[in-house]
Amino acid sequence: MLSNESVPPAFSRSNSQASMDSTSMEDFWCEVESIKESREDGSEEAILLEFKPADEGELEAEWLQDVGLSTLISGAEEEDGQALLSTLTRTQAAAVQKRYNTYTQTLRKKNKHTVRDVRDIFGTSDSSPTFETVPVSPVSSNGIQLPGQKPVWKSISSKSCLDCGIDKGSPSITEELSYDVSFSESITVLPKTQEWPKNQRFKKEDSALPKFIVRKSRFGLTEVGDLSPEDMKKIRYLSLIELTAFYDALGVELKRNRVERVRGRENGLFGVPLTVLLENDQKKVPGIKVPLIFQKLLLKLEETGLETEGILRVPGSASRVKNLHQELEAKFYEDTFDWDQVRNNDAAGLLKMFIRELPSPLFTVEYLPAFITLVEKISKIKLQLQALHLLIMLMPEANRDTAKAFLQFLKKVVANEGKNKMNLWNVSMIVAPNLFIYKGKRANQQEMQAAATTAHIVRLLIRYQDILWTVPSFLISQVRKMNEAAMNNSKRQLMFDKGVRKLLRRKTMERERPERPEGAVTFPPYLQSDIPEGVIRVYAPLHSKVSMAIQLNSQTKAKDILARFHCENSRGSSQNMRGQIQSLHEIGGNIGQHCLDPDAFMLDVYRANPQAEWVIKPKAS
Repeated sequence: MLSNESVPPAFSRSNSQASMDSTSMEDFWCEVESIKESREDGSEEAILLEFKPADEGELEAEWLQDVGLSTLISGAEEEDGQALLSTLTRTQAAAVQKRYNTYTQTLRKKNKHTVRDVRDIFGTSDSSPTFETVPVSPVSSNGIQLPGQKPVWKSISSKSCLDCGIDKGSPSITEELSYDVSFSESITVLPKTQEWPKNQRFKKEDSALPKFIVRKSRFGLTEVGDLSPEDMKKIRYLSLIELTAFYDALGVELKRNRVERVRGRENGLFGVPLTVLLENDQKKVPGIKVPLIFQKLLLKLEETGLETEGILRVPGSASRVKNLHQELEAKFYEDTFDWDQVRNNDAAGLLKMFIRELPSPLFTVEYLPAFITLVEKISKIKLQLQALHLLIMLMPEANRDTAKAFLQFLKKVVANEGKNKMNLWNVSMIVAPNLFIYKGKRANQQEMQAAATTAHIVRLLIRYQDILWTVPSFLISQVRKMNEAAMNNSKRQLMFDKGVRKLLRRKTMERERPERPEGAVTFPPYLQSDIPEGVIRVYAPLHSKVSMAIQLNSQTKAKDILARFHCENSRGSSQNMRGQIQSLHEIGGNIGQHCLDPDAFMLDVYRANPQAEWVIKPKAS
């Protein structure tokens, strides 16, 4: 992380020779100085973040709570916790076991109270491993240690990293990424122990970054907005477990900041927590996911500023930006603010000010150390990208949606490099201080991180954003298994209730239906009859023909079903659906709600979730 107190008084070319040219470094330090001056002028609030030092064992307890396993601490039995444990891979189970073991050992030392032995949870017959070990074998099919067998442990160094420099490899080669197997499980060879060089090299040319393409599985690709909020909550649980297992497999310590409290304004535009700002905005525009003021600033720059030379780099007038800031606070929600008076450089200054003044950083203060570590300790870009991918999955929804809108704008800025003279590295150098210098005290005051480190993170975010906002398919598979396990547990518990058994006997001839998530479509009785194997009934409430039974084959895709409905209803479609993007949704069964990729092979999706209902409706923007 960066500290605004450790900015050098002047730029020294000798310090940058190994990383980048002097121009980009000067841009970075000028931006840092500008941020520092704005705070000294009182344009930003005082310290808003307060950090609390971690007691021994508290970090592990918080980690278990954050991954949805708080019942391991409380000792209570909970369906979701047991369901989550049953879906873990070998490396993920090892990560949970390691943190739980450290937590229980700490409690025993403090003589607080009796805690569950790790063997009661994972079925191990031996004591769990020490802090710096990971299991190799033997394990059961779901990754949990088999009872009656001793685990084999292999020590790894916390300082080890991959023996592959960023500058190596041919950028002309395109590498295919697969999401079928978890990232931590795909690391089959432990890296050699080595110290990451202090003066690490980053090639600032765009061509230095490798090209990656994502191989579509037969289930297609899923973006973060395609899943229900409940399923995305489980994705976050699994992502933190997977990120921890991934760092463990690389011998890298996953560090987190602990924030005691965050104070922010309850109203206004700048310095307001994203969640509060969105709650206020949604009263005006229901369903909005990115703050209105942020959207308006982006729109202003996209309409008139993309071709402005030095946009983002050349600052606007400090006094003008300050006055515009005050005027926006007073007039924005009254729709009386005159946007024509805002110059492009001033709009860029307001945009960066909005990001800096957030009470908590856009990429969340808890995980900023993990962002830094992925560059400092992991040298292979593919593995950096995988760690970054999981960190994006961990972000709160409001932060992730706002970050996505911001990165899409930055991508457009880079695309206009020929006119605005801002390439990917220039943009990254300017944006990095605004994202990684934040207000507040830190648990440990550290030295200034190399400017190139944070800039490299930003350019990865810009360059690979289309990949990073795709939910890895192995996480979706785990969510399906988690939902199935929870449903099976619920069914078993219901069977113990005599009243429920009597009710079930009266309904033996009725088809068992999955619990509908909130907002699911209620089907008329004539659509709820049994359907032959391989045939799905698709419901389209906005079409004139509201339902259709479709026989699936191995080549039927979601877009084929959409095309068939469009053809059948081309003349009689409702006025409400014209101009909207229609998508096929998988609802219920072992998923909450899933907007399907048009290229998804439906027979494969059907076999993965035969109890689902299939609905055509607009895709959420």
